[in-house]
Amino acid sequence: MAPWRISDTGLTLALRVTPRGGRDAIDGVDTLSDGRSVLKLRVRAVADGGEANRAVTELLAKSLGVPKACVRLVSGSASRLKQVAVDGDGATLANALQALTSANTRS
Repeated sequence: MAPWRISDTGLTLALRVTPRGGRDAIDGVDTLSDGRSVLKLRVRAVADGGEANRAVTELLAKSLGVPKACVRLVSGSASRLKQVAVDGDGATLANALQALTSANTRS
C-alpha cells in the first residue's frame, strides 16, 4: 500500500524522516513494524528549531515540482514520523511519487 492518500486538494503523505542523514534524498517506501507504509526521507539539516522540517518541505517541493508554499506539515513536527499535505492535482502528484520511489522500495 502506498504511503500517500489522494484528496480533493492534493495528497497527504506519511513520512519517516532521518535528520542529519548526510544528504537530502527520498529513499523509497518502507513498512513500519505495525504494517503502515511510509515514505522514507533523509535530510542534512539537524532536528533543531524546525530546520529539519523546513528541509523536508523543501525537498518534497523540489522533488514534486511544486512551490514550497504548497507543501505543509500536518502533524509530527517534533517526531520522525510526520504527515505532510501537498496541494495540487492529487493524481499527478501520486504518479510523480510513484516514479520517484519505484526504484527504492523495500518491504
